[in-house]
Amino acid sequence: MHLQTPNGHAIHVKDMGSGPAVILIHGWPLSGDMWEYQTLALLEAGYRVITYDRRGFGQSGHPADGYDYDVFADDLAAVIGHVDAPRVSLIGFSMGGGEIARYLGRHGSAKVDKVALVSSVVPYLLQDGSNPDGVEQSVFDQMKMQIREDRFAFLQTFAKQFYGVGLVSKPVSGALLDWTFALAIMASPKATIDCVDAFGRTDFRPDLAAFDIPTLIIHGTSDKTVPIDPSGRAAAAAIPGARLIEYDGEPHGLFATAPDRLNGDLLAFLNG
Repeated sequence: MHLQTPNGHAIHVKDMGSGPAVILIHGWPLSGDMWEYQTLALLEAGYRVITYDRRGFGQSGHPADGYDYDVFADDLAAVIGHVDAPRVSLIGFSMGGGEIARYLGRHGSAKVDKVALVSSVVPYLLQDGSNPDGVEQSVFDQMKMQIREDRFAFLQTFAKQFYGVGLVSKPVSGALLDWTFALAIMASPKATIDCVDAFGRTDFRPDLAAFDIPTLIIHGTSDKTVPIDPSGRAAAAAIPGARLIEYDGEPHGLFATAPDRLNGDLLAFLNG
């Protein structure tokens, strides 16, 4: 189904099952379908599972602008309104962690039970004087240049780093890489480029004070896409009471490289 946001854009939503509501927020440059392993596990555990495609991605509308986290957070608020449950749990992967942070900063936690940040960009990815362990601006500039030159070649190369695929390491199948490419090419080229700045330059540190609910952080120690020091470890240090689980040797896309472990940790957190 599609829901209309207050500013008139269509957001594609899948709403499955019954029970406590869990909203899964996808990463860049994919869609809500990236959560296949987690959706199945949560449904089988008795949860109502809601996935949606960020504006500009998947089957949602592809507007020319609006690719910033204030807008994304308001889109999430519209999805939460659609769910119409007393409280929901939120799980955000990579860029999707930013939606959670900005949603809490803008809308508060009254409708939220628990949150999980998986391989998340929170609290701040860009390297500057206040964030020396961050990622250099040149990395994001190079990504945008490669997307403009040949988005399709970039996406195929990016997916290998995303899952930690190398000459010897084959943590996912070629078929899963093909599936990832198919999800990624559904996105608007404009959204794909603009979101590099959104997740690369947005400072979520002011939003961390709004994390006044149980928070789980999961991050791979070998994540070369979103390095763990300025993200998972920094978020865990800044959010009171947050629990950090480090997956030793896992890459960015651990939802597919370690699905059983991730599903188990998420269910233990949601059930606890």
